[in-house]
Amino acid sequence: MAALPALPEGLTVRPLTADDVADAAALLAAAEAVDDTGEHEDVDDLTEWWVNDLFDLARDGVAVRTAEGELVAWATVLALPTFRTAFRITLEARVHPAWRNRGIGRALLAWQLSRGREVHAARHPEAPAVLEVGAYPSMPSLESLLRRTGLVQERWYFAMERPLTDLPELPAVDGVELVPFTWDRDDEVRQAHNAAFTQHHGSAERDATTWQTLFTGQRAFRPDLSVLAVADGAVVAYVLAYVFAADTAANGYEQVDLGQIGVLPSARGRGLAKATIAAVLRRAAEQGCRSAALQVDSENVTGALGLYEGLGFTRRRTQVTWTLALPPVAAEPPQ
Repeated sequence: MAALPALPEGLTVRPLTADDVADAAALLAAAEAVDDTGEHEDVDDLTEWWVNDLFDLARDGVAVRTAEGELVAWATVLALPTFRTAFRITLEARVHPAWRNRGIGRALLAWQLSRGREVHAARHPEAPAVLEVGAYPSMPSLESLLRRTGLVQERWYFAMERPLTDLPELPAVDGVELVPFTWDRDDEVRQAHNAAFTQHHGSAERDATTWQTLFTGQRAFRPDLSVLAVADGAVVAYVLAYVFAADTAANGYEQVDLGQIGVLPSARGRGLAKATIAAVLRRAAEQGCRSAALQVDSENVTGALGLYEGLGFTRRRTQVTWTLALPPVAAEPPQ
């Protein structure tokens, strides 16, 4: 495992554990007041993200504390098990605002890059890899650090929202029925998602464990608000909806998040995306949600940005993905 980073005097670093989750969530809340990411994660959210079968918290996370025990920073390295073209490894970290500009972020990023290279070499040395960090324009110090360290801007993602008023009409599509998500179709929706995203940047086929851990197994998942388009007995399009308790607490009202939106390639051009989204917006409004949100790749190959704008969504924030590309690890020479 990569050596733990050297830190300013008086701070200690150790592997991250489940016992750190509550303090890490509190740190994120303090950081959000400065960073303005629009994201809110409570203890349960972080527990779902960190404590599962996909993530070795002790090997791939570190916590930084003062001698008195205050958590001042944390960092993680997460690599999902599947990929298509390059093995993508996500680096996440946060330093408490009161402890910034002391070299902590620089030390943690150095550890993440080193650990990311180790994960690449151990799991998929035969493939190219990408180490990636998400940052917002409201984080100029982080952007400067990433640039100095050799990462480059790769992709721009728009966080979009719309109020649940003046809702779009619900168009009828011949031969297609719009139905709520039901658990007997969970794996069918997973397979439809895999087929729908074959050409999308950075996408990967989701195995059953990853699907249930990151998507339909989340406590925020709302099957009653999610909509499937079914034709000839099969799912041809879907929108999976979520309502996050931490967002509700921060905003003071419920917002429906359209997490996964997809249409099978063979079913495109029939207005299914517009119909399923419109159905979700109406269901959410009926259930008392005040707004809807989603995220879109600014260069989405299916033209999703224009679709969402046409449905009344507007851009609220931009997240930039910064990356460092790694070539395949050279094979060991024969002995």
